[in-house]
Amino acid sequence: MKLLVTGGAGYIGSVVAHQLVDAGHEVEIIDNLSTGFESNLPTSARFHEMSVHQVADILTPEARFDGVLHFAASIEVAESVSNPDKYWHNNIEGSLALLRAIRTAQVPRLIFSSTGSMYTGDGTTAFDETAEVRPKNPYAATKATVDQLIAGECGASDTLGAATLRYFNAAGAVLTADGVHLGERHEPESHLIPILLQAADGQRDTFTLFGTDYETRDGTCIRDYIHVADLAAAHLLALDVVEPGRHDIFNLGNGQGHSNQQVLDTVREVTGVDFPVRIEGRRPGDPAVCVASSEKARRELGWKPQRPDLADIIADAWQFHQTVHARA
Repeated sequence: MKLLVTGGAGYIGSVVAHQLVDAGHEVEIIDNLSTGFESNLPTSARFHEMSVHQVADILTPEARFDGVLHFAASIEVAESVSNPDKYWHNNIEGSLALLRAIRTAQVPRLIFSSTGSMYTGDGTTAFDETAEVRPKNPYAATKATVDQLIAGECGASDTLGAATLRYFNAAGAVLTADGVHLGERHEPESHLIPILLQAADGQRDTFTLFGTDYETRDGTCIRDYIHVADLAAAHLLALDVVEPGRHDIFNLGNGQGHSNQQVLDTVREVTGVDFPVRIEGRRPGDPAVCVASSEKARRELGWKPQRPDLADIIADAWQFHQTVHARA
């Protein structure tokens, strides 16, 4: 197929783009490189440096795209709270521009990169696709809003079929067949595993562990970590199951949680570094447990994580971190 990837220079988008190329698809990528890296791009993909708001310049009826995979978005929760307008503009208005272009070009497939952080629950039950959607920050609210836009577009179309993939905690890194190393690079960094790796590498004086009195097995929060290569594989599978007029939602996770203390201990084991840790109280709004049920994806996509082991995920991330830090 001929496929357009928005945000294809970012972390997850670039891994998907490489998998698409490896599977034999013709790939074009748009990215404004505000948070992505041109070095992440597959060499055989055609790259357009532009905002997703300009997508109609590329996604034309004459271009005959068979599908779009939409990753272009701002993703930092704290920033979305302090600067929500940026998230309305990039995530909602950018997605509206994309949907208009898809409608005009009569593109039949859309895969949307979304988040499991929009769910709410009792903190003990794994989230499936029927869990209550109640976003707690502007970032999650934008993703939930775009889902509604996509559902409406599919409902009004006799050509477009779409799937939303809601992730929980993407982690790990990939070394592609052509030697491109793809991993997490955020500024500032806000995700647990790369923050711990920064502490192990001496880039942080200490690591702060928030909350040790939750009703969990060791008192720390439990989260669901999934290897980025497994996440990417689900996108390729979803391309094959979308049907005109339908919008499906799939949760993607390992289905088992690891506590913050387990992640901390595993990072120390993988890196061989015993760095300082400071204990602080709970952060407001942090649920005790946030784990995905991916049974629908297993059943309908035939998807199953191939790299579920936490130590493997962290080892890949550590290799990438050392490579990037050495280059810097």
